[in-house]
Amino acid sequence: MIGAMEALYALGALDDEGLLTRLGRKMAEFPLEPQLSKMLIISVDLGCSEEILTIVAMLSVENPFYRPKDKQGQADMKKAKFFQPEGDHLMLLAVYEAWKNNKFSNPWCYENFLQARSMKRAQDVRKQLVTIMDRYKMDIVTAGRNYNKVRKAICAGYFTHAAKKDPQEGYRTMLEGTIVYIHPSSALFNKNPEWVLYHELVLTTKEYMRNLLAIEPKWLVELAPQFYRASDPNYLSKAKRMQRIEPLYDRFNPPDSWRLSRRKW
Repeated sequence: MIGAMEALYALGALDDEGLLTRLGRKMAEFPLEPQLSKMLIISVDLGCSEEILTIVAMLSVENPFYRPKDKQGQADMKKAKFFQPEGDHLMLLAVYEAWKNNKFSNPWCYENFLQARSMKRAQDVRKQLVTIMDRYKMDIVTAGRNYNKVRKAICAGYFTHAAKKDPQEGYRTMLEGTIVYIHPSSALFNKNPEWVLYHELVLTTKEYMRNLLAIEPKWLVELAPQFYRASDPNYLSKAKRMQRIEPLYDRFNPPDSWRLSRRKW
């Protein structure tokens, strides 16, 4: 239970007494994971709720891509059309927008190796979320091509899922210092940005990050100051100052414990 409360406190959904904040009450109105609720609410202030609605809906359903054994090459070529250099969240947005532009066509899904059932489910989830936003008079606005707004909204919800490229191998999570790797299905596979956020970790032969987004480390400090701080610039080179942050101590643990909870978020 402490783990769940830690997560809600970090997201700003609980106050110091463990009571729901105004933000927490808003988050509770959505039938979503707390992180998804937070990024959706923050997206209204950032001016990108149209895009975040779609991304949240796509993250809430099964993976829409399928890759038949006898047509893997074709499936990979079709998927590559939707590639976005910033990562998988924006790729999911591109997929949904392309489907929308093709009048939500089932044959189009088949041609592009997409699960029509997953896409239809995402559409239904999105409609449900729009209804809730309309009920509470939350503005639905588009960021246009300003994807930094979209990325910052995602960062506001998933800042506990940050990882930094490790000099030796893979990435190291900010939360536990665990070595993790980019999943081969990710748009960022072999791209290796310095900093990423992941939607989830999956364990196969290694611990992989799935659904990844490239981020700027300064966003972590900006959007989660209760969780991160910038390192002392007096001891860092200019290059290091651009990317160095430190997690703060976990308020639920003694000061001499590891900086952040050992629990998985």
